[in-house]
Amino acid sequence: MNDVIVKSLVVPAHPHPLLVPEQNAGWQRIRDAYDEARKVVEESGADIIIIYSTLWPSIIGHQIQALPEAEWTLVDADFHDVGSIPYKLKIDAEFAEAWNQANHARGLDSRTVAYHGFPIDVGSVVALKLLNPNNDIPAVICSSNVYADRAETSVLAKSCLDALAATGKKAVAVSVMSLSNRMFTEPINPIDDRIHSQKDDEWNQKILELLSQGRLEDVAQLSRTIHNQIRVQKVVTFKPMWWLSAMNDNRNDLNGDVLAYEAIHGAGAGVIILDPTSSGQGDIEYDEDDVEVFAGERSVLANMENPETVTKSNSDIVHASSAPKPVGAYPHARREGDLLYLSGIGPRHPKDNSIPGGPIKSPEGESLEYDIKAQTRAVVDNLEIILKEAGSSLDKVIDVTSFLVNMERDFQGYNEVWAETLGKVGPTRTTLAISALPTPIAVEMKVIAKA
Repeated sequence: MNDVIVKSLVVPAHPHPLLVPEQNAGWQRIRDAYDEARKVVEESGADIIIIYSTLWPSIIGHQIQALPEAEWTLVDADFHDVGSIPYKLKIDAEFAEAWNQANHARGLDSRTVAYHGFPIDVGSVVALKLLNPNNDIPAVICSSNVYADRAETSVLAKSCLDALAATGKKAVAVSVMSLSNRMFTEPINPIDDRIHSQKDDEWNQKILELLSQGRLEDVAQLSRTIHNQIRVQKVVTFKPMWWLSAMNDNRNDLNGDVLAYEAIHGAGAGVIILDPTSSGQGDIEYDEDDVEVFAGERSVLANMENPETVTKSNSDIVHASSAPKPVGAYPHARREGDLLYLSGIGPRHPKDNSIPGGPIKSPEGESLEYDIKAQTRAVVDNLEIILKEAGSSLDKVIDVTSFLVNMERDFQGYNEVWAETLGKVGPTRTTLAISALPTPIAVEMKVIAKA
């Protein structure tokens, strides 16, 4: 159990409890629950409030708010009729930078944003206005990448914990989210608000039951089943649960307290507090890959969230568990008849994503010295791992296409290693000069082999 997360919260995002709670008794109960949660946050001794919001989607990695005083006036795009929200938020820019650096160290793509007038999402603004109205505790806000799977989201949390440990801060972790997120598509009379469907309400109640028992990891794992059955299938709804679970070491033994559950324009809105003190429950059955470094593999979402959609053709796809993770949505290899077609593979180390022989560039883009022989040997080693897991071997390689980012500098060293390894097998070979590869490596190979 880590000692840096002093409280965890799940809170809703819509502006109604902040701006017009008097219009609906349920909205007022959410507002009252927010007020109770605010007292808990104030008494927690936290140095920082960390917000993960589904209402700040990002496409290029994760983004972290880093403007020390974020000041603007927000008008909700859907509910502008309930009023505007002037805000002035105190952001911990130093921690934002520390988290960003920790993300890079674990292989994530992220960046900080520090622009006056940057459109901070309504969920983050509402949560901070209600939980931290006087800016007594600095905050940081992180986006939710729309393509991120659970592995990537868990690594994001581990990076955050790294930053907390490095800065010596204690935090309140806040997931800003709806439970079910099916909303009415037309204006409603506030007094007629209700959960949009019975199925949504049933799943909301199950989530709340588990959270009330402190079973955060069970909720995170159940999210896939919920995703397949609720009326609006948006995996983004459950990413904050994945993040919050990882922030709490994927535990099932927290102490949970559901302060309120109501409808806001048809969506499920809950205010829940999770205390890290152990409830004494037994060990969890954690059935996820415990990923420490993200390497671009996002296929988990397609294959694990909807296992019933896996077709017979998927049996021809090879994901080598001992090889470096792909840097995109593709398998290590595919079997067609008696042939194996391997995706391009580089020298990255399977365990820690490091580059034998050193990277060719620094994170800042500066050229570095590197050992092309060490990189080439590592490529061959990785090829051997993939071929072995696919039921083949190096001596069954029949064709290789090699890519070098510096042909003039590296061909001789690469060719010497080739002669010592694949050259003895005798496959056909084509070597191409290219300008760059997706990671800071100098060599990559694409292989066809007998299965």
